[in-house]
Amino acid sequence: MSELIQRLRDGLPESAVLTDPDVTGSYARDMADFCEAGTPAAVVLPRTVEEVQHVMRTATALRVPVVPQGARTGLSGAANASDGCIVLSLIRMDRILEISPADRIAVVEPGVVNAALSRKAGEYGLNYPPDPSSWEQCTIGGNIGTAAGGLCCVKYGVTAEYVLGLDVVLADGRLISTGRRTAKGVAGYDMTRLFVGSEGTLGVVVRAVLALKPQPPRQLALAAEFPSASAAGDAVSRVMESGHVPSLMELMDRTTLRAVNDLTGMGLPDSTEALLLVAFDTPDPAADLAAVGELCEAAGASQVVPAETPAESELLLQARRSVHWALEALPGTTMIDDVCVPRTKLAEMLDGTAAISEKYGLTIGVCAHAGDGNTHPTVCFDPDDEDETRRAHEAFDAVMALGLELGGTITGEHGVGVLKKEWLARELGPAGLELQRSIKQVFDPLGLLNPGKVL
Repeated sequence: MSELIQRLRDGLPESAVLTDPDVTGSYARDMADFCEAGTPAAVVLPRTVEEVQHVMRTATALRVPVVPQGARTGLSGAANASDGCIVLSLIRMDRILEISPADRIAVVEPGVVNAALSRKAGEYGLNYPPDPSSWEQCTIGGNIGTAAGGLCCVKYGVTAEYVLGLDVVLADGRLISTGRRTAKGVAGYDMTRLFVGSEGTLGVVVRAVLALKPQPPRQLALAAEFPSASAAGDAVSRVMESGHVPSLMELMDRTTLRAVNDLTGMGLPDSTEALLLVAFDTPDPAADLAAVGELCEAAGASQVVPAETPAESELLLQARRSVHWALEALPGTTMIDDVCVPRTKLAEMLDGTAAISEKYGLTIGVCAHAGDGNTHPTVCFDPDDEDETRRAHEAFDAVMALGLELGGTITGEHGVGVLKKEWLARELGPAGLELQRSIKQVFDPLGLLNPGKVL
C-alpha cells in the first residue's frame, strides 16, 4: 500500500491523491445504494492526460485495479469501488476545449457536466441533445461510459449517436485516438462505438469529440391524463404510427405522480392513473400538440392540457426530471430497473409490471421515455425487512424477464454495472458473452479496469 501511494504521488500533485478513509469512502459508490461496493486504497483526481497515464502505468506495474468515475450519478453500480482499488475520478478534467460552429462539434474533457456543455453550445446557436434527467450533475465521461439516453431521445437519439471520436488511455498507460472530427468517416473498425457504453472496462476516456445540432425552437408540451397506464401506452403507439416526431414523450404512472407531488408540491393531477407528457420543437408546435391531443383522447385520455408558453412546458418537464428524487424520498429504498421494449409492447410492459407489483405486494412506480419504449420501473422496499428485500429482488428479476419476453433489452441507458451482470449473460447468450469477454481480454489482459463489472 505504501509503495502504491508513493508511486502515485511521484507523478501527481499531492492534492490529487486522497488516502484519508473518511474521504475516500465518499467515493465508494454511485447512486445504486443496494449494489455492493468495496473500500478503495486511494482516490486520484487528475487534471491532465499525462496524469491519467501515470495512474494506469502505476496500476499495471503493481497489478492494482482501477475504477474510473465521473459524477457517480449512475444507477447500476458501475462506478462502485472494489477493495484495494484506485478510484480514478475524472471530475477535475472539466474543460470545454473547443466549440466549432462551422464543423458543429465540441471537444471536451470527460469531467464536463452535461448541462454546462449544453449551455455553452447554446451561446453559438447550437445544441447537444442527449439530456439525462441528471443532466445538471452527470458528466460527459459518465454519459459515454453508460451510453446514456435522456428525455429527448425519441427525436434526437442517445449519446452514442453524438460521439465522433475519443482519446482513450488504455490499461497499460498507452494513449490512443479513435474516430474523427469530420462529418463522415469509415476508416477501419468503429472503435469509438466500442468504447461508448463499455462502463470503464476497456479504457479511460480523456477527451471526446461530440457532434452538435442547430439549436431548435423552444418546445411546447402537453399533459394528457389517462385512466390506466396501458391506455397511455396505446396513445404512444397511436402518436408514433401517425408519423409525428415529438421532441419528448414521457410517461409517469400513478405511484410516480404521487411521489412527485409530495416532493415538489407542483399540484399535478392526483386523480389520474397515468400522465403522458408530449412536446414538440417544430415551427408550429401548437398545431402538432392539437393533433396529438386528439390522438390521446381517442386512446381514452380523460383530460388533455396543452401548455401555452415555453415556461409552462418547462414546469411539466421539471416534474419529470424530479422523478428519481421523488421515488428516493419514499420510505425505504429503491431498486431501479431500466428495461427497453418495442414501442408496440409498451402497454404490455406497463400492465405486466403492475401485475408483478400486485403479486409481490410491493410498490413499483413506473416512469418511461415512452417514445422509445425505455421504461424505468422502480421497486420500493424496506432494506431492513429481510422478507421484503427478498421479494424486491424477485420482483426486479420478474420485470427483467418480462422485458426480454416482450423482445426488449435489459438496459436502454443505465448500463449493466454490478446490478445486471447475470441478466446480460442471459440476453447475450453463451457465444455472445464469450466474444465480449475476448474483446475485454484484448484491451485489458490483466483485468485491472473496473473489475467485476458488466461481464
